[in-house]
Amino acid sequence: MKSREAHLVELVDDTGRVLGETTVAAAHQAPGRLHRAFSVLLVDPDGRVLLQQRAPVKTRFPLRWANSCCGHPLPAESLAEAANRRLAEELGAGPVSLTEVGVYLYYAEDPATGRVEFEYDHVLRADVPAALTLRPDPDEVAELRWVDPTRLMTEIDADPRPYAPWLGGVVSRLLRPAPTTTGPDAPAVADPNAPAGGPEAPAGGPAAGSAIPSGRRVDDASERSGGR
Repeated sequence: MKSREAHLVELVDDTGRVLGETTVAAAHQAPGRLHRAFSVLLVDPDGRVLLQQRAPVKTRFPLRWANSCCGHPLPAESLAEAANRRLAEELGAGPVSLTEVGVYLYYAEDPATGRVEFEYDHVLRADVPAALTLRPDPDEVAELRWVDPTRLMTEIDADPRPYAPWLGGVVSRLLRPAPTTTGPDAPAVADPNAPAGGPEAPAGGPAAGSAIPSGRRVDDASERSGGR
């Protein structure tokens, strides 16, 4: 898992337009750099969503309950390819069909590790069978459980501390899906060959902890109720 800290991620502006690239480790060092990410929610026939408790060795928000799978597409990698790659790595799950239900732009600081999440997060839904076979990697996942998403939102509002700060915003997109407004260089879920492209980033790139790019509001997910 630690080797993925050296993987490259796409730096983006607040519309999802590609500006350049950096490593996972650099993107999450304070004050953070806005980059593309995805959050997958696996949904069973009863409408329940799969949560994972993040493994204790995670560098960001260890042992917090989060959505089924998270990750970052490599530069020019489609969301579908990236999400299915991480589903296999984290959960041992086979390829699934994905639908993007929204984008969640958020900023959160981990008080335990000092790392920062500053992400343009594509929220992806996959409907899966009740008998889905999962083989979670213990270096990624401490525990799994299926939950009703509406009840989950109530629990997050009552006490957000056990949960990753982005989870509330991600589940909100699932419950109230909306057309996504991504930049022209954002990879499409439906097209595994869609290039990301885009111009090179200026020196320094967009930084969190100061002004939000283009003046657009970013949800401050820092330990608030679900980060919503």
